[in-house]
Amino acid sequence: MSTANSLLEILYAAPAEQTAIILPEAEIRVTYKDLREQVMMMASALAAAGVRRGDRVATVLPNGLPGIVSFLAASIAGTAAPLNPGYREEEFRFYLEDTAASLLLCPPDGAAEARRAAEGRVPIHAIEMDAHGFVRMAGAASGSRSFSPAGDDIALVLHTSGSTGRPKRVPIQHSNLAASARNIVATYELTPSDVSLCVMPLFHVHGLVASTLSTILSGGTIVVPDKFNPLSFWRIARDCRVTWYSAVPTIHQLLLSRARGERPAGSEGLRFVRSCSAALPPEMMRNLEAAFGAPVLEAYGMTEASHQMCSNPLPPASRKPGSVGPGTGVRVSIMDTKGNHLASDQRGEVVIQGPNVVSGYENNPEANAKSFTDGWFRTGDEGFLDAGGYLTLTGRIKELINRGGEKIAPREIDEVLLGHPAVAEAVAFGVPHPTWGEEVEAAVVLREPRTGAEILAYCRERLADFKCPKKLHIVDAIPRTATGKIQRLNVAAALAGGRK
Repeated sequence: MSTANSLLEILYAAPAEQTAIILPEAEIRVTYKDLREQVMMMASALAAAGVRRGDRVATVLPNGLPGIVSFLAASIAGTAAPLNPGYREEEFRFYLEDTAASLLLCPPDGAAEARRAAEGRVPIHAIEMDAHGFVRMAGAASGSRSFSPAGDDIALVLHTSGSTGRPKRVPIQHSNLAASARNIVATYELTPSDVSLCVMPLFHVHGLVASTLSTILSGGTIVVPDKFNPLSFWRIARDCRVTWYSAVPTIHQLLLSRARGERPAGSEGLRFVRSCSAALPPEMMRNLEAAFGAPVLEAYGMTEASHQMCSNPLPPASRKPGSVGPGTGVRVSIMDTKGNHLASDQRGEVVIQGPNVVSGYENNPEANAKSFTDGWFRTGDEGFLDAGGYLTLTGRIKELINRGGEKIAPREIDEVLLGHPAVAEAVAFGVPHPTWGEEVEAAVVLREPRTGAEILAYCRERLADFKCPKKLHIVDAIPRTATGKIQRLNVAAALAGGRK
């Protein structure tokens, strides 16, 4: 496997004439030679605009070739800081200030709120793409410069989701990203013959590392639609001969719902389906495998680990529904609150070590003191390892419900609710209670009309009384982040007025 230790080395790992990127709507194919030329030209343009090693380059771009070229160029000339195009002006202002962005890259048209946030504060540069798939910085001077980013240079700055407070800034080194990409290539045995369909946003570590960087490192091809569309997904998969895709369970569920029990044309070429960034219910895993005819491999990732930490392996090795698999090039252990490592099947906090794990949050000594113990990063997730080294997650520690001293994992309640045939989505959470400290409530989205009493009766047959929701909220939708994660504490605050 390639020994690349920076994004520049990853970019040059594949054969020049191999197809790197397909834009299906525009019917554009870009070779690795063309991709390298565009990235290096933009990196040179950024340098000419004053970007130096370590300077943060904010990008507000939709999925597509401009987003990929800008990410790679920014990471090579300085440090990439991709932002969610869906943010509002106030959010953009916060992230631009928090990263000390030196300039902003955005489309020629649109991105009005980002432009307003940057106006008078951060120089704005438009990123153009012509009809042939050539991407450039508008008005940039032509020229070529050489770059040599080191493994310990910061390639990418992202933020934690901020579900429990102010978002923390995560500086990810070139070597972290390269290690994560190598781990993903090894886990799924990716080769130049593989074609990845990228449906995750490219402002998030899932889409950037799993779908994009790992494919580039393997010399494979990335298919990048303008956005995820369940109506065109399988046509694109068929036409582009897609061999795998990675997504959150929300996307898998949308594709499953449209399949209606029949194997979609275009799924025949799949070697595997990957699921990450949110819990995959075991029943959904089984239904996906039956519908798409390919193994479904649940993985575990987070920003602070440059994405992947664990994954269920390819057949013929065992994949275990409900488990996120063993560590993938990462040491995984379970630790108690005092820093002791626990034995198999004992619940505690998941802790990790590995070359893909960041060394700390930026300018946040308090968070670093809480998050690292003896060189182990504390993930904030509760779980246990079985005798075979497979990790099962039981929930976020801050989301555990403490009812009169009984610690309840809300994910267990979610899975029972999702077992009801009328329940499409479910989330359990704790709310303040004068006697018990906290009480269990839940929200569900229904496929067909049912009463709350009926669903609660279903729960009582399958859960101990103290775990059963005492109130059920029937809602039209459950709030999620842009990457499909449910933030329980925010749901609790919105639906029940409860805060933890």
